[in-house]
Amino acid sequence: MKKVFKRLRFILQLRRFIPFLKDFVSSQEVSGFKKWLSVAMILGYLIFPFDLIPDFLLFFGILDDLTLLTFILQYIVKIAPPSLKEKYQLYE
Repeated sequence: MKKVFKRLRFILQLRRFIPFLKDFVSSQEVSGFKKWLSVAMILGYLIFPFDLIPDFLLFFGILDDLTLLTFILQYIVKIAPPSLKEKYQLYE
């Protein structure tokens, strides 16, 4: 149950991710491979229309998209340097 609350808190922090991702990609502390991997995961999520649950099922269709996006963003936070995590107060 603790993980569920942790993920919900993480989802509520989504507004911080635009500046975080900008700094993540422009940071010298992050290797080129990690930058390209992160960009590829986000673009893959946006480009490929595959859904576990179809979007016409309203709440559940959107929920699977939000879950996948959350996992991708959590991974990016996990591989980010500690200085960026502290700057944006994002924790895994």
